[in-house]
Amino acid sequence: MSSHQRQTSSLTSTSSRDKAINNAIARPRPSSSVIVLSPTNEVLLLHRVKSSTSFASAHVFPGGNLDGFHDGDVPGEKDPGRHIDGLAYRLAAVRECFEETGILLAKRLGTLIKLPTEERDKMRKRVHANEVNFTEWVRSLGAEPDITGLIPFTRFITPVNVPKRFTTQMYVYLLPELQAGISSEIILPVADGGVEHTAAQFAPASVWLDRTRNGSVTLFTPQFYLLHLLAPILSTSSVPSPGKLGEDIAAQRKALMLFLARVPTAETEEGNQSPTARIPWGEKVICAYDMQVKRADGRVVLGLDNPGPELEDTGRGGDYERVVIVDLRKKGRPENIDIRMRAVVLREHEATMDIQLDENRGAKL
Repeated sequence: MSSHQRQTSSLTSTSSRDKAINNAIARPRPSSSVIVLSPTNEVLLLHRVKSSTSFASAHVFPGGNLDGFHDGDVPGEKDPGRHIDGLAYRLAAVRECFEETGILLAKRLGTLIKLPTEERDKMRKRVHANEVNFTEWVRSLGAEPDITGLIPFTRFITPVNVPKRFTTQMYVYLLPELQAGISSEIILPVADGGVEHTAAQFAPASVWLDRTRNGSVTLFTPQFYLLHLLAPILSTSSVPSPGKLGEDIAAQRKALMLFLARVPTAETEEGNQSPTARIPWGEKVICAYDMQVKRADGRVVLGLDNPGPELEDTGRGGDYERVVIVDLRKKGRPENIDIRMRAVVLREHEATMDIQLDENRGAKL
């Protein structure tokens, strides 16, 4: 069996020893997160406070835990809907986006509604404090949470070695192009005053990746991976002229919709051989794991094809084709992160092992 075959896999059965280990693994809490695209296709990220119990000081997409008070019936641990897109997940995504950024993804007669600044700020605090039911309040405005505007884009389940775990449904939401009669205040993000975040900013996906590479921001695996997928779609080879800006934005959004709908999802022949290539992006489930591929620079290689112990033997999975390479030696802060094709990384690893083997043989002669 080749090392390529030994390194994988998402859909294998667990032994009794594995099941015993699984019993000690923290149960993931259901949560939602939304990648909000501006009218010019920039991505919204929030800077987490240092005191946060998860993703401290990192940049994240708006999101948070499901709450039965606001979001209705939250699927239980043994409920089949626990790890599937559903109404509670969508309501939580809209609610958390409002609480954390002030952007209200709610429509009246097909148009996003606008709130006076004072009312917006007051209601963000009241919703966060569970003083008022979010959906009931939105309906009192003659509007509805725009749950149909949320496009599923993978689910991430926290790795098993982390004590605080989540099963997070990711979405994409495209804010409408600004037109006459639509206020820019509707889409202007405002941090929550340091409750959970210190800043909220739109920037191109490629810029967020560059900032991560130069160390000015911290992104964890889910955020970096999804931005890596979005960046080539939401970028142009040259600065568009003002007259063509709208056309470029529309073309990017069309390309994004085609990408999210495309099956198989893989880009290479090797990737297409995996069953995960036939899982749509909206249904992929990723629980990153250490592939035990040693690298000279100390970084680890994380596989993305496994759905995690909660979904073993269900036929679900993530992305076999790509892997994450990241330095995790600094606790709580991933560094030098990158996304590579699995086949390339494994071939490089095998070549390195062959060289080391030859060197060891030569030393014995």
